[in-house]
Amino acid sequence: MRRHRAGLRRGFRRSRVLQILALVGVWLLADALVRQWGVPVPGGIVGLCVLLLAFGQGWLSPRTLNGGARWLLAEMLLFFVPAAMILLDNRQMFGWLGLKLLAVVVGGTLLVMAATAMTVELLLRRSQRDEH
Repeated sequence: MRRHRAGLRRGFRRSRVLQILALVGVWLLADALVRQWGVPVPGGIVGLCVLLLAFGQGWLSPRTLNGGARWLLAEMLLFFVPAAMILLDNRQMFGWLGLKLLAVVVGGTLLVMAATAMTVELLLRRSQRDEH
């Protein structure tokens, strides 16, 4: 039985297609559960949490999905082609309007990151104060 599982694991690590199918399967399963239970969280986030739990508990090794994940990351531009095509259709995005939008996006991101950092720091200090 151990030989069979080791062979199966080795074959899974060699097949990028199986790894991609497994990642997509986890996402589809998590998305179906989120829709069925009416949870206000995207299925992809729940799927990532499930994978993190599986990695943390040792049920699954990150090496098992490494090839498929690397391929998906390398081809990620394909998922953003529609956004790139919109930029090409709207040339005004390369002028002042684009700079204004970029400033709003970068500024908003920095504000969210700063607020998150300050909240974490505040909660950490409060928990340390409560311990003493």
